[in-house]
Amino acid sequence: MTVALAPERSAELPVLRERGQREVFCGLTGIIWLHRKVQDAFFLVVGSRTCAHLLQSAAGVMVFAEPRFGTAIIEERDLAGLADANEELDKVVRQLLARRPEIKLLFLVGSCPSEVIKLDLGRAAQRLNGSYPGVKILNYSGSGIETTFTQGEDACLAALVPEMREEVADQLLIVGSLPDVVEDQFRRLFADIGIRRVETLPPRRAKDLPGVGPATRFLLAQPFLGDTARALEARGARHLPAMFPFGAEGTTAWLHAAAREFGIDEMHFRATVAPGRERAKRALAHHASRLAGKSIFFMPDSQLEVPLARFLAAELGMTIVEVGTPYLHRGHLADDLAALPDGVQISEGQDVDRQLDRVRAARPDLTVCGLGLANPLEREGLSTKWAIELVFSPVHGFEQAGDLAELFARPLVRRDRLTV
Repeated sequence: MTVALAPERSAELPVLRERGQREVFCGLTGIIWLHRKVQDAFFLVVGSRTCAHLLQSAAGVMVFAEPRFGTAIIEERDLAGLADANEELDKVVRQLLARRPEIKLLFLVGSCPSEVIKLDLGRAAQRLNGSYPGVKILNYSGSGIETTFTQGEDACLAALVPEMREEVADQLLIVGSLPDVVEDQFRRLFADIGIRRVETLPPRRAKDLPGVGPATRFLLAQPFLGDTARALEARGARHLPAMFPFGAEGTTAWLHAAAREFGIDEMHFRATVAPGRERAKRALAHHASRLAGKSIFFMPDSQLEVPLARFLAAELGMTIVEVGTPYLHRGHLADDLAALPDGVQISEGQDVDRQLDRVRAARPDLTVCGLGLANPLEREGLSTKWAIELVFSPVHGFEQAGDLAELFARPLVRRDRLTV
């Protein structure tokens, strides 16, 4: 096993703080993976037709499909004050729950338009909660005014924490939405390691929402869950700092943090994770020859940038030009920051024109960015990777390490084929 550099180094890293024009998706986008994860929840966006079109486009939903999300569209009459927006919302909720009786958890999701007209969705959720037995109604904001697209998940999970019952038993809580297959892999690994009680937030069904208390220790599966972590800590839970579980080294360190906390024998831990770790390293070796020595520039988008940069540099030998991230949570990212190569430029926030100037000056082999920037950069001869694909795809854990590496190798393979 490898040992990361002392986390204290992360406090010394110089950070370029950018404050200017941004180019990101809004927090509503998180609904696309959250509605697949919590199988009896419905996400009702209170917003405009633009919000509805965004969700339809991002999810690729056909008009005759019945997904578990929708938009209560704010019309001109609502904006002009000619209709009572609360009465209109109550009517939409009544119609929705009559049509979809299987819904057990309903999120009223705020948007830019609902915030502009000062529609209080928190009060609306409280008002509606007593009217529908068997349905819990909560609210959170997915507005793009102040948030990036992954912060929608953070707001959603933070809204669930007050609903968690008090739990006194020792337990490990995995926090962050993961594909079911990845979640199942981690559950099996923790069981083999010797940690028997493992819960997840979010659960697959609302009725399975876990408890929380002073005996709860939690691992973050995603680095963008700052509000959720604070809410859990306020309930007495304790965060286990670790690298995020990307690649062989990151996954080992993440699992090891829990094993140490629960007093698992070191030799037993090593023997248990060794087969998965070796499979991951073999899968990574397949892509290392193409990625080693190649340069990469991360535009700020998902908050996954720091752990992904650590993975690419330490486990695949890529050269990191700059790691841009919308928000840098030094506490949650301490171990990944400590493992970055010396001299890596880290930037927090965004001034898109200045960052594009640096991309053009560096001309990296690969630029990770949002969809709105990818096509213009491709037109200029720069290979790109869509940041959002790294959130949608199963990329955590030993078994997905090779798939994660392939996501970065694929644009370079495409470029090589096109230039032949």
